[in-house]
Amino acid sequence: MRTFALSLLAAPLVSAAASAQQPPVPSKDAYTLFNPTPRELMREMSTDRPDTTESPATVDAGHIQVELSFLDFTYDRRSNDRVTTRALAAAPVLVKVGLTNSVDLQIGFDPYTRVRTEDRATGERETVSGFGDTTVRLKVNLFGNDGVESTGGWALAVMPFVTFPTARDGLGADGIEGGVIVPASLELCEGWSLGVMGELDIVRSADDDRYVFDFVHTVTVAHDVSDRAGVFVEYAGFLSLNDDAGYRAYADAGVTYALTPDLQLDCGVRVGLTEASDDFGVFAGMSVRW
Repeated sequence: MRTFALSLLAAPLVSAAASAQQPPVPSKDAYTLFNPTPRELMREMSTDRPDTTESPATVDAGHIQVELSFLDFTYDRRSNDRVTTRALAAAPVLVKVGLTNSVDLQIGFDPYTRVRTEDRATGERETVSGFGDTTVRLKVNLFGNDGVESTGGWALAVMPFVTFPTARDGLGADGIEGGVIVPASLELCEGWSLGVMGELDIVRSADDDRYVFDFVHTVTVAHDVSDRAGVFVEYAGFLSLNDDAGYRAYADAGVTYALTPDLQLDCGVRVGLTEASDDFGVFAGMSVRW
């Protein structure tokens, strides 16, 4: 009994001594673009694709993440102007660079876009193709980047952006546009998660005579069906605050599959729910991290 009692008294002292000998865990706030986060401290990869809802998580400092579509096809026939539109974006790319533990810089562009329109009343057809617009974004995570235990499961970020009209006429913006995105996510239970996003855009009007405001609002429900595979469904709405265009609403659904912790494939469909929306679209792509 004496030996047992001495062991109980000595255990805390031994544990404290062992802890003192272990090096302290470094703060991830010390890592930057030029002092990358070590591989063993990197968070699980989080992507802004394939749904419309952006992720509040940023890329770890000093690392690069590329998200691209193999293809993104959109078809629209249900419109008042009796025009059928087919649009194909080949390999649109979003490059993300981690600047600090909570900030990343993003550059997105469309290397090739092809839009074909057909006036069903006159039979006139027109095809425009070429390079698309270029967008620069800065994502700042406010909380929940490296764990949501202390935030009730929530993560939140703010992301201002500017779009430059690098596309030829008929393929993109008619002037410099911009806005701010506020994405949030909530970890639920048993592999379920919720994503929501609000976005205010400042864009050129349909007649290109003024700037107008659009409000984008989305909600996504995702579920991890295995360690590698996941599914999601999403509602995305686009509202013109100046009544410059009709309300556009979409229902999206897709799957993701992680080949490795740094390589993910995805595909999905979107269906227009209102007359002003495109009828449907299909997309497939990948995300890779270094």
